Amino acid sequence: MMQRLRRKIADSTPWRFRILGVELLMLAVLLIGMASTQAQSPQRKRLILKDGTYQLVLSYTISGEVVHYRSAERNGETEDIPLALVDLPATEKWAREHGPNTAHPSNSQRPVLSPELAKEEADRAARTPEVAPNLRLPEETSVLVLDTFNNTPELVPLEQQGGDLNKETAHNVLKVEVNPSSSPHRLLDIPGDRADIQVHVPTPVLYLRVGADDTEDAGSSAITVDTHGAAGRATPSGGAEASDYVLEHLEVRGDIRILNSFRIKLLGSKPQPDVVEVHTQTLPGGHWLKLTPDNPLEPGEYALVEVLSGHEVNLGIWDFGIHPAAHDNAEAIRPEPKRPVALERRDKE
Repeated sequence: MMQRLRRKIADSTPWRFRILGVELLMLAVLLIGMASTQAQSPQRKRLILKDGTYQLVLSYTISGEVVHYRSAERNGETEDIPLALVDLPATEKWAREHGPNTAHPSNSQRPVLSPELAKEEADRAARTPEVAPNLRLPEETSVLVLDTFNNTPELVPLEQQGGDLNKETAHNVLKVEVNPSSSPHRLLDIPGDRADIQVHVPTPVLYLRVGADDTEDAGSSAITVDTHGAAGRATPSGGAEASDYVLEHLEVRGDIRILNSFRIKLLGSKPQPDVVEVHTQTLPGGHWLKLTPDNPLEPGEYALVEVLSGHEVNLGIWDFGIHPAAHDNAEAIRPEPKRPVALERRDKE
């Protein structure tokens, strides 16, 4: 009975409605197939590089200092790229924001870098931080000043001066007692009326590599050589973590520059003759100390002085001058523009 009724209804249904029904059924089947195919196809990811570009990949893994990935643009071909060129934090952030089930953190992609490797990578970057576009502090130098010459930023290494210093080390210590109650008096004569390093801007920024100072106390006025610059150490130290640092305007008399004493206990609380107020900042990672003068410096000669304690200073100073018309510094480190990443195709084994 029911079959005869359905047949009768079907026979009475106009042909155009029956064709429309068939088309809707075919469309539904097509949409279901497309959804199934999309669900089964691997999701494309972005492997973001440190120069701002990215590679479209299907997946990637990290093995030591190399990232292996399957290229989404080259039909899943397996290729390699150095880990140092990959911006992992940006890559993982993009995956979290654009991956499936982003509303459910528990289902997000797991980090591909272990906490230990991530810490090592962050520490490696902190040893050579970027201080200007395409300009990084080097690992092999301990004290530098950021200058600008012909509208180009550059880092100029500074060497210690004063006394019989060992030039093979990165950090010499020549201790001298300073009476905290005495008026300013002559501490050190530096040969020459001008430093070898001349800065062209009135607002230079000083960068000092700091580290543990394992120098043994040999008493006042004794030369003590720190081992931070010895062979076998890839990253020399420019000073001790426990030290303070003072920027002083030197007095020029004839062919010498004179470093005068100052009252250590008044530093940071009361202005003193020739002492330049600076803002001190430890950069992330704790490897570098950044010293920025509070006000523009007048043309002249200056010295960075290490304060070892409440009654001792280091006469191994770092000197430089401020002269806008001076020649460029030959040892200056200049920006290195980022080069496009050249990827090599990895042959199938």
